[in-house]
Formats: sequence, C-alpha cells, structure tokens
Amino acid sequence: MPVLQLELPDLPATETLGSLLADGLAAGDVISLSGPLGAGKSALARAIIQAANPAETDVPSPTFTLVQTYELGDGTPLWHLDLYRIESPEDAMQLGLDDAFIDAVCLIEWPDRLKKLLPKTNLSIHLYMADADDGGESSSSIRYADITAPPHWAARMAAIIAKTG
Repeated sequence: MPVLQLELPDLPATETLGSLLADGLAAGDVISLSGPLGAGKSALARAIIQAANPAETDVPSPTFTLVQTYELGDGTPLWHLDLYRIESPEDAMQLGLDDAFIDAVCLIEWPDRLKKLLPKTNLSIHLYMADADDGGESSSSIRYADITAPPHWAARMAAIIAKTG
C-alpha cells in the first residue's frame, strides 16, 4: 500500500486534514491513529469528528473512558477510541468493536494495542513530530502524517492529494 506523507505545520493544517478525511466517511471505515504522546492523534480525531458533525462542539479525549460515541450527519455511529490504557486486545474487543467495525466509523488511537485484531482495510495514519528524539520530544511544532491507504480508499486519497498538494 502506498504511503502519503503530509506536513502539518500547525493546528489549522491538522483541522484541514481532518475535514478531508471526514468527507465520505461511512459505516465500516476504520482509521487508526498512531504515534508518540503529543503527536496530534487526539487533535486529528477531534477535527475529523467536528468536520463529520459540526454540532459536536465538545469532543473530549477518551483517554479515561476508552470510547466516546458520536453520529455522522446521516445517523451512522462514530466511535472514537483511545486504547492506551487497555491491557490486552481482548479487553478492547469487549467494548463491542466486532460490531462497530461493521456498523460504525471507528477512529482508534493507539491501534497497536489491538495487534492482529485491527481490520486490514483500515486507513493507517502515523503522526510524529519533526526532528523528534527517541522520547518523542521535539523543538519544533511541525508534525507529519504518514498515511497508508487500502485500495478502497483510493478515490478519497486522490481527493486529499489534490486538495493538499
């Protein structure tokens, strides 16, 4: 699968990417957001959620609740998950992810906690800071997003490339 690298120099750039990703979301779409602490996973998830449903003005991080649910404009459920605190992939699946992977849109922070249980059709976004050291610290606010897209995302990725390129 091809990888698209985007520079996200500030929050408005992250919000623009979120808006582009929100366009066309449908049940069964899974977006995995990986990267070190502070890389912008929650900011991107928040931007996607608010672009998908502008009525959602309060979009907290699900760090402690593990999952927050929202709706797309057409009523499709949207799950925002933060799996940082789970102990095992089975713990995550007990949240009802089997059904959510089919019936909802899922935004998953810390997808590595699911290991092999993550659908192979997910859009993978790895966020990281420019010039970050091994601990994830950086003197720059510039972030990058490496996006790996499965084939069924091809048309949406082409639109993202056209609007960001």
